[in-house]
Amino acid sequence: MKRKVILVTDGDTVARKAVEKAAKNIEGRCISKSAGNPTPIEGSKIAGLIETAKYDPVVIMLDDVGNPGTGEGELALDTLLSSPNLEVLGIVAVASNTEGVEGIKVNFSIDRNGNVVNKAVDKDGNVTEDEILYGDTVDIINQYSIPLIVGIGDIGKMKGKDDCKKGSPILTKALQEILNRSELWDEKEG
Repeated sequence: MKRKVILVTDGDTVARKAVEKAAKNIEGRCISKSAGNPTPIEGSKIAGLIETAKYDPVVIMLDDVGNPGTGEGELALDTLLSSPNLEVLGIVAVASNTEGVEGIKVNFSIDRNGNVVNKAVDKDGNVTEDEILYGDTVDIINQYSIPLIVGIGDIGKMKGKDDCKKGSPILTKALQEILNRSELWDEKEG
C-alpha cells in the first residue's frame, strides 16, 4: 500500500517548527530530518524515512534556499514525485521573493488571514492578481500531475499570522484542506 504524503516547499528553522506543529494538528507525521535550508538529505533517503513513519499522512519539507535553478530541494522533490511507493495527496507551494522562476499554477491558496482564495499569494500571504505562485522550490512540480497544489505565504511567518506559538494556523488550514479533499480523509471519516 502506498504511503500518503503531503509535500511542503519550505524547510528553514522557522518552517520546521511550523510544519511540526501543523502536522501534529492534523494528526499526521512530520519527517523533521527533511528540514533544512537547503534540504540536507537526498530524496531516496527521505523516501526511506517515509516508509518507517508510524502512520499517514506524512508531511515532508523541501527547500532550495532561494536558488532559482534546480537546487537540492527540487532534486529531492523530483525523486519523491516519481516514487511508485508514494501517493502525493497534495503540495503546499510556498511563495518566495526569488526572481527568475517559472512558478506554479495553484488550485487555490490560503491567505494570511486564513481565507481560501482562488488566486496565488505572495511571501507575506497577500492575495495576488495571478493564479501563478512564485517560489524557489516549485518549478519542478510542473513536470507532474499533482492532485492538489495549495499556495501559501512564508510558513511560520506572514507577519506573525502563522506563528508557531499561535499553532501555525495558516499552514494547518492548508494541510487540512488537502486532507478534506483527499480519499485519505474519506477513509478516516468513513
